[in-house]
This record gives sequence, structure tokens and C-alpha cells, in this order.
Amino acid sequence: MLADSVDSPIDVETNIYNADHYEPCVNEFIDLARSSGVEPIELVTAKRKKATPKFFIGTGKVAEIKALVEQYKIDVVMFNHSLSPSQERNLEQELCCKVLDRTGLILDIFAQRARSHAGKLQVELAQLRHISTRLVRGWTHLERQKGGIGLRGPGESQLETDRRLLRERIKWISGRLTKVNSQRQQGRRARKRAELPTIALVGYTNAGKSTLFNKVSQATVYAADQLFATLDPTLRSVNLPQIGKVILADTVGFVSDLPHQLIAAFKATLEEAAEADLLLHVIDAAAEDVNENIRAVDEVLVEIGAGDLPVLHVMNKIDCLPNVQPHTDKAGTDDNDMPYRVWLSAQSGAGIDGLVAALAELLGGAFWRGTLCLPAYEAKLRAQLYSVGAVTQEAMSEQGEYQLDLCFPRDDLARLMASANVSLPE
Repeated sequence: MLADSVDSPIDVETNIYNADHYEPCVNEFIDLARSSGVEPIELVTAKRKKATPKFFIGTGKVAEIKALVEQYKIDVVMFNHSLSPSQERNLEQELCCKVLDRTGLILDIFAQRARSHAGKLQVELAQLRHISTRLVRGWTHLERQKGGIGLRGPGESQLETDRRLLRERIKWISGRLTKVNSQRQQGRRARKRAELPTIALVGYTNAGKSTLFNKVSQATVYAADQLFATLDPTLRSVNLPQIGKVILADTVGFVSDLPHQLIAAFKATLEEAAEADLLLHVIDAAAEDVNENIRAVDEVLVEIGAGDLPVLHVMNKIDCLPNVQPHTDKAGTDDNDMPYRVWLSAQSGAGIDGLVAALAELLGGAFWRGTLCLPAYEAKLRAQLYSVGAVTQEAMSEQGEYQLDLCFPRDDLARLMASANVSLPE
């Protein structure tokens, strides 16, 4: 459980933990608190076999936290767990301050990070669904009712009015997000018609996805050493050596115990990953609990329908590890020698060439590789092949012909050659 102050620099934290993952779990929650704009002041831990129905923690811990709240004049107490509406209400009444659970904290961070219209709608939808079951907390002190001419009975209470307004707002936002989803589906269909492979970057929050995205695509997507720096998906058309043109997609980061409200609200965003041809699972190789982070991401991928997609694991931040050099791990079996894991540093760029080579192997089935001989008068076609990134090497024959080593999507190359009335060698 974590207690925190939003309006002042005072912060108290309490954490009920799994003993196997105590330290990484607490450190992550402290990072979440800092990402929301506060600095923790006090950490209180409570070790219990199961939560209590009334307060989630025992009465002794409640008294301990209450003393800290009074000592530091705390405004908000934050828990590293999901609380029921009644638990939040009971804790607020006992502690005389606002109580925020893990779901509410993540929603608060998302609300600060959302930039696009669609992103703000998705966050608002998740927030409304979260508070819809907690409205009763705001109206326990009165039962205002309003009647009207021709109405029978006492009329509609303020609580009922708020719930109705919430339902109407949720319905309206859901309709707008359905349109957003439809527009993004049209974009994906257009990319499918162009036969451009889509590579989506997924991974735990702050694993370095946006930094890797910028390094590979030469884009300037916002990247920072903080949780959930990226909320809105960013797509770029990129010409990669030995591969050609692909669509690279940067997506929202995942976190353990990601609230289901967020998964549902961010369906349109997460579908960019679910509809990809290949997933780059970016992993912070220097993280304290790297295996737990991988498990959390895999669970979300299964939940959004991307569990069966081909995945290349990218072990990032090797510059933070001792004696680890960029390299690629391959399956090494008789029937499968494809790469499955690449070690690199997106920050320094070390290992990016190995990543591109691994992508070329994994996407190679749809590519044409070979040598094309062109007479000197086909200089225009030669320039076009260079412009799309199809040429990997060039030499001149004794007869003065261009000898071009090509690696490019087969169908795209065939169309380009056909437009110049040149046949593609078998």
C-alpha cells in the first residue's frame, strides 16, 4: 500500500507485497508515484495472507498510517493494490484524506500523458468506468432529490442523476472511439493492400521502445526515462537495409496488473499490436525483475489477441550490464535456425545492425534476393531501386552493365520492374 500527497511534497507509501517480488514491486510503485508528479516521503509495508474486507489492511496498520497522515499533513494515501469501493470509502473516513488505489494512480498518470484527441477519450472512458462504482462516496452526506410537475414519487436523487449522466457520457465516448477504431482499421487495410509488413514495438513501460523506434526510424517521438511516456500509437514508413519498406509502430507500454478498464478503453490503440505481422518485444535487460516483466507483457498480448503472433525479443539497455556485447541468439535446431532474441542498446545504437539483420531473416519469406543485371540505359530504374532501398551492393560488369544485389519485398519489386518493362529473374 502506498500513501502519497499530490498537493504537497509529502508522501507516505504502504505496500502489501508478494515476498518473491517485494523489492521490484515496491520500486515500480515508487516510480509510478513519481511519474504522477509526487515524491514519496514514507513507505509502510503490511504483510498479510489475505486482505480484510473493511480496510484491505489490518486496523493496526490503519492506525499507523493515520498517525503519519496527521504528522505530515498528508493529502492522499496511495495503495499498490486495487481496492473495492467500500474499502476506499472506509479508509477515507478513517484516515480523513483521499485514498487512491493502483488503478486510480495509473489512470491519473494516463490522464497527464494523453495528448491526442483519441488518447484523451480513451483515458476519460477508463476513468468514468472506474468512478462509476465509486459515486456513492460523494453523496453519503445527503440525499438530494428533485421532482417535477407531473412526476409521481420523490423524484430522482442526486446520486441517480450522476449515474445517469455518467452512463450517457460513457455511451457517447464509446461511440466516438468506435469511429476511431474504424478509421484505424481502414488505415490497416490500406497498408495490407500495399503489402507493407507491419512491425509493432511492444513491451513493459520504460523498456526503451520509443528510443529504439527513434533510432531505427530516425523519428523524433517523445522518449523519456519515465513510466508511460508513450500513450498514442505512432506509425512510420521506414526503409530498412536488406528489407525495404516496412511500417514501424510504437505502442503504449504495459505494466503488471494493468487495469482491465485501460485494456478495454485502449482497444483501438492496442489493436495496432494485435494486427501486426511481427512483434518486437522490447525488454529492459537491466531490470530487477525482468522475467516478471516479460510475463506481464505476455499476459496482456494474450488478452488483446496477439498471443500467437511471431515475436522477436529485443534485450535492450545492455550498456547497463557488465560484459555484455551486442549479439543475436538463434534457435539452432535442424528445422529452425531463425533468430529469436537480439541484445542491443537503443540509447547508444550498439546492436541495431544485428536487429535489422534478424528482421531480414524473419521477414525473408516475402522478399526477393538475388542479382539483377541492367544495361546502362536503365539508369532510371536503377535510381528507383536505390530510392526504395532495394539495392544492397553494386558492381559493373565488363560489358558496362549494372550488377545490382537486391533485397526487397517480392511483390513490390515485381510491380516496379513491370512498370519499366523489365522482367524479374526467377
